[in-house]
Amino acid sequence: MLFTIGELIDLVIMVFAIGYIFSSFIRREPAGGYDPLTYYKKSTFFEDIKYASMIAAPAVILHELGHKFVAMSFGATAILHAPLTWYAIVVIMKLLNFPLFFFVGGYVSHTALPPLQSALVSASGPLVNFILYLLCMGLVRFRMINKKYYRMLGIAGRLNLMLFGFNMIPLPGFDGFNMFSSLIQLFFH
Repeated sequence: MLFTIGELIDLVIMVFAIGYIFSSFIRREPAGGYDPLTYYKKSTFFEDIKYASMIAAPAVILHELGHKFVAMSFGATAILHAPLTWYAIVVIMKLLNFPLFFFVGGYVSHTALPPLQSALVSASGPLVNFILYLLCMGLVRFRMINKKYYRMLGIAGRLNLMLFGFNMIPLPGFDGFNMFSSLIQLFFH
């Protein structure tokens, strides 16, 4: 079975939580010819969440699915999780207008693997983000998509590049640390 019911529920929670968390950073621009007085009077709360979900959720979810599917390809049992406690903390911080927050998008737990396979599982999520970055930038650069989507793809591309770099930091808890630890174990044990 590719996904459990729990994983599907977590995926839905992830989409909405990520959309809400990123909604104040990723905002849809009003369409041309709009009336500013009408536009700023109406609530864009749900529209902002939807727009942020369309950009940020694929970056985070595909990152985690990269880990899951690579682990499964090596024969491991892998389960995707939404970090519900972290989401609750970040949502509360956002509601309180806290200026900074740390975001944990999700995580995948899997059965033990040999060091090389473990390193590849750790690298797979950030590599998905890097591929998504290249895809977004390529679509814009080579004008392979309608111009009205350029801004959205630009934001998605930059977000994926940031997630790639951030996750490759070799500090405990990050994919980069897990990857380098596994490689050290492979070569020095």
